Amino acid sequence: MLKKLYDKGHLIGPHSDRHLLYAPWEDRDSLLVTKAEFRQDLQDNLLKLSKIGIADVKEFIAPYEWYNQTIADWTSELGLTLYNFTPGLRTPADYTYPQMGKKYLSSEAIIRQLLDFEERNSLNGHIVLIHLGTDPRRTDKLFNQLERLIDLLKNKNYKFVPLNEF
Repeated sequence: MLKKLYDKGHLIGPHSDRHLLYAPWEDRDSLLVTKAEFRQDLQDNLLKLSKIGIADVKEFIAPYEWYNQTIADWTSELGLTLYNFTPGLRTPADYTYPQMGKKYLSSEAIIRQLLDFEERNSLNGHIVLIHLGTDPRRTDKLFNQLERLIDLLKNKNYKFVPLNEF
């Protein structure tokens, strides 16, 4: 699936090999990883991508979408651009699963929120994040709705562009 999306022009990039939390939730300015751990984890992820034919990756999104200036600097040193999803969108909640109780959002709820957000604000220039790997307890995978979601937005005259053309 990754290679198919990549070949269609979608951005596929690293998101950490072991999905490390770089900074504590309660103190974003401190670190939970060393520079060496960060570099090795990211390089391991890039190697796996290259083995399936995804190379020349220049963009990176931090695991948990949670990082600080130090992580941004280290990312830049590796020749990558760090980016994040547009605040206000709930598509990154596709990692949730039913056992999380009130935190869980079904794929339909996520799509509904995205379309409601679009009605109020437009999605022009927005970065929509959808995870391709999520907890096995989530059987309702949002990425299985990706083509439907793209079609819905294209029918509203949205065009999808790579981040490097943004």
